Amino acid sequence: MSLKAIAAALGLSVTTVSRALNGYDDVAEETRKRIEEEAQRRSYRPNAAARHLKTGRANAIGLVFPISTTPLNDSPFSKTLLSLDQYLAREEIDLLLLADKPQDSQRALLRMLRSRALDAVIVTRPKPQDHRLLRLQQKGFRFLTLGRSDLPKPYAWFDFDNHAGPMLAVNHCVEKGMTDIAWLGSNEACTFVRDRRQGFLDAMTQQQISIAPSHLVETEASRRAGYQQTCAWLASQTPPQAIITDCSPLGEGAAIALQQAARLRGKKAITLIVYDGLPADSIIDGPLPAITQPMQYDAGEKVAQLILALVKGTPPEQLQVLWQPQLRLPGQA
Repeated sequence: MSLKAIAAALGLSVTTVSRALNGYDDVAEETRKRIEEEAQRRSYRPNAAARHLKTGRANAIGLVFPISTTPLNDSPFSKTLLSLDQYLAREEIDLLLLADKPQDSQRALLRMLRSRALDAVIVTRPKPQDHRLLRLQQKGFRFLTLGRSDLPKPYAWFDFDNHAGPMLAVNHCVEKGMTDIAWLGSNEACTFVRDRRQGFLDAMTQQQISIAPSHLVETEASRRAGYQQTCAWLASQTPPQAIITDCSPLGEGAAIALQQAARLRGKKAITLIVYDGLPADSIIDGPLPAITQPMQYDAGEKVAQLILALVKGTPPEQLQVLWQPQLRLPGQA
């Protein structure tokens, strides 16, 4: 089925039909809708190669994900990724997963961008000083980050307010009469790790609470590390009244240690608040207090809208979105 047939059926020019189906914004919305409905009725699918030649676009977005981090299927990010992929697929755009290999120095990514195989890239888990983003910015390639970095020029980003989450948790603990609060954080060099830790420190300062040096820990983001550190706290003479972890793996490790010591629930319980909540397949029964980044599916759609706007030429400084986290307590809907 050709564009000529669709144009003839609607009494429009081939150029108008082509521009509507290729996402140009100079076609009236009502006209675009008629064209899309007719194309769908006729099961029209554009030729990818021809579309590339006409528009100069590859109709593909790359997503850069570190291979050393938590698997995608064991992460809250998996819902966002699914939504992002589905949204782009509706726009006839492919999402390509690119493994971020530090030893490669981004050579493979830069080669792909120079070859025009991608229209833009989405970079996950950015660092405060991120040489990947600096190189992309210097080369003039389009990119959007999930998280933020300290860059010299404006860039497109989507983020949750990682600084605000721990402040919610600390304030909740203080409202419940707890002041001996421990921070169990990961030692990854990512911006969100830095911001979550700083949010905890700022909240403790605002509440005028001193932190025991032994209760401020940075370690590997794993269940084993969370378990071992919590066991060490339990074995000490002054275990904390509450523990806040900055990720799910540390949270589950801490929960297992507390459950084994009969300190997870009941009169002798140590309050545990887990950033992003426990993993979906956690062996711990029942919910725990959690700092949540709500609407993960909606976040994927928002990211897709931002990256598409970037590809169409919207200035990066107009594509910066910050969503707020929530503190979810057991029993809340």
